[in-house]
Amino acid sequence: MLRRLYDWTLGLAGHRHALWALAIISFAESSIFPIPPDLLMIPMILARPNRAFLIATVCLVASVIGGLAGYAIGYFAFEEVGRPILESLGKIDRIEEFNQRFNDFGFWPVLIAGLTPFPYKVITIMSGWTALPLGTFMVTSIIARGLRFFIIAGLLWRFGEPIRDFIEKRLGLVFIAFIVLLLGGFYVLRFL
Repeated sequence: MLRRLYDWTLGLAGHRHALWALAIISFAESSIFPIPPDLLMIPMILARPNRAFLIATVCLVASVIGGLAGYAIGYFAFEEVGRPILESLGKIDRIEEFNQRFNDFGFWPVLIAGLTPFPYKVITIMSGWTALPLGTFMVTSIIARGLRFFIIAGLLWRFGEPIRDFIEKRLGLVFIAFIVLLLGGFYVLRFL
């Protein structure tokens, strides 16, 4: 089944509307969607390495715009969504302390979440609800997401076939590693 999903993704990566699909996934992943755009971006670059940096640019732009949507969710919907959740967990009295601590480190959580498998949408929403300065959020998002997507694109552009061979020979291991990193991100989030 994993091999069929991988082959299907490679087929989608070569589709004429693949860049639009990638943009939609990149946007949604930064605010509401749980699947990272890397799952489509990597096969797209492997299928067309000459477009590696265009693909990374689409990911970057859509992801940062999606991050703004996540920021807006946190900023405008905290009272309706966030506060009731925190009240039900008995954590509302610690919100001011958390907001201050988060904003003291503002640049770093956004940078780390933008570069790693940690769910970026969590940080975009938290940035809005804590009212992290929008300029700090935007600059850090551009740096973090740019580094992430362009490093991947550069590596795949330069070493495409060997990396493709590695992925295809060790697809199960790569998938397990990705799931472990994703679950690790959620675990860290739970205890943040």
